[in-house]
Amino acid sequence: MIIKDVLCPFCGCLCDDLAVEVENNKVVDVKHACKIGTSKIMGHDRIKAPMMRDDKNGEFREVSYDEAINESAKILANSKRPLLYGWASGVCEMMKKGVLLNEEVGGIIDNTASVCHGPSALGVHEKGLPTGTLGQFANRSDLVVFWGCNPVQAHPRHMSRYSVFNKGFFTTKGRKSRKVVVFDVRKTDTAEMADEYVQVNPGEDYMVLSALRAIVADKADVVPDSVGGVSKEKLIELGEAMKGAKYGAVYFGMGLTQSRGKYKNIDNAVSLITELNAHGKHSILPMRGHYNVTGFGQVCAWETGFVNAVDMSRGIPYYNPGETCSNDLLMREEIDAAFVIAGDAGAHFPAQSIARMGKVPVIQV
Repeated sequence: MIIKDVLCPFCGCLCDDLAVEVENNKVVDVKHACKIGTSKIMGHDRIKAPMMRDDKNGEFREVSYDEAINESAKILANSKRPLLYGWASGVCEMMKKGVLLNEEVGGIIDNTASVCHGPSALGVHEKGLPTGTLGQFANRSDLVVFWGCNPVQAHPRHMSRYSVFNKGFFTTKGRKSRKVVVFDVRKTDTAEMADEYVQVNPGEDYMVLSALRAIVADKADVVPDSVGGVSKEKLIELGEAMKGAKYGAVYFGMGLTQSRGKYKNIDNAVSLITELNAHGKHSILPMRGHYNVTGFGQVCAWETGFVNAVDMSRGIPYYNPGETCSNDLLMREEIDAAFVIAGDAGAHFPAQSIARMGKVPVIQV
């Protein structure tokens, strides 16, 4: 049996044109998906029953769901400062229950954004987000900028469905209708496909953004001969190209959020877009992943007023990134239990954080 119009949630692009062939209740073939989506859908390894570590030798043994749930409840109920982390790889209804659970146990709830796009939220707090939908970008953008991201590897169908190769209502020639510019510290696969590749010195994105803002504001005379490894002439050329675009779309990734400057990089990038809107229409969008990580931010903000790293130990939401994020708590050895769901802290946290998590009871869902 072939099931059509299947949706793949893996990288957040939500490709919904997949065809999946199923035989004997097992996926045997996937069409139209990228290599990441195919690998995910074809993956047949999964844990079929709950497991707990044996107190005697530390090995896992299968247990019933009732026993696993009761033991997990005891751990959380007896904990004074539990961390509830993950939440990205699931549906919004599950996330809402998680926020309510965190309120019940007086813990700290955090998601995977704290190690990737958390600084984006802080930048948006300061300057807002002049953004749009992928549908708008697909139909209108004649200038596409990828800054600190590599969609060829991380979001493989993004360029063909939404940003570069697709034909839109106002971009009828597809790739020929667009100018593609990549800002990055290294020549990525995405940079190889761009019209312009701008190599930025590591940790100097903020300075390049500031120089572009000066050029857009007709103050190129204050820009030095080279900024962040990019010549003044090249910056002026790029600034004029941005000003001349009918619709500019800027996509940014962890090259901005996790390099020097962090949330101030996002603040500066948003400011650039705001100033470009005096000349044409421009929008900015983070290149996020982890399934529904954006959904958790929406749910958590709706329930608590904050997007992640929310401490409920006082009985009211308290949010202070740098203090209430997962790794901050682990490095200070503040937590006494960890509940990890729909995320993989072991794959994304620093070794020291994982070592300290190993000292407390951990529940992995």
